[in-house]
Amino acid sequence: MGHPKFARPKTRAPTHPWKQARIDEEHALKDKYGLKKVGGMKEIWREKSALRRHRNQAMKLIGRVDITEAHFTREKDDLVASLCRKGLLAGGAGIDEVLQITVEHMLSRRMQSVVFYKGLVPSMRAARNLIVHGHISIGKQRMTVPGYHILRHEEDLLQYSSNSPFADPEHPFRKDMEELRLTMVADVDEEEVEPLREATEEFVEEIKSKEAELPSVEDTIPKEDD
Repeated sequence: MGHPKFARPKTRAPTHPWKQARIDEEHALKDKYGLKKVGGMKEIWREKSALRRHRNQAMKLIGRVDITEAHFTREKDDLVASLCRKGLLAGGAGIDEVLQITVEHMLSRRMQSVVFYKGLVPSMRAARNLIVHGHISIGKQRMTVPGYHILRHEEDLLQYSSNSPFADPEHPFRKDMEELRLTMVADVDEEEVEPLREATEEFVEEIKSKEAELPSVEDTIPKEDD
């Protein structure tokens, strides 16, 4: 048991630092989502760790059989409802679809990504710049954290801050953005989505085997001497 004053780390770093395939994948994600040039990998690891927690919880609920079935049904409904509020699952989704969530889904729910998708900025890098400098708000609350995860009901509240010069519709930046939206055939190219796989025993075992290759969070914490 650790000291109650110091929380345990929630982000798990890769076990091997020099796997080229993983490095290339993370560099591609860093460029696609406009993450920090220095330290952007940690943002990806943070999302992967959160995704791992969602998957582990879903796998425990999928394989759990007990006489108190109503209790576990409520846990499943709560997990699915929570992920729906976060925008990671569509309405009416089942517990099996939690295993289909990828790290790209997690990164696309960051405030930086949602601001770009809503057409408030011309690029991911510009989205990060405007958020950090306080030009974006959710309702009346100014936001300065690009990695904040937007809830589904907050998407319609995204706007320029009231004290930002970009709040003026006649600002040259706003006019350029409007011209860009009119000239573009599509704001974001839709990527092909892989068909959903059923949560069969083979699929669950495949995910478990991948998770088993990673060390637990406890293993990364140095133990105190008796």
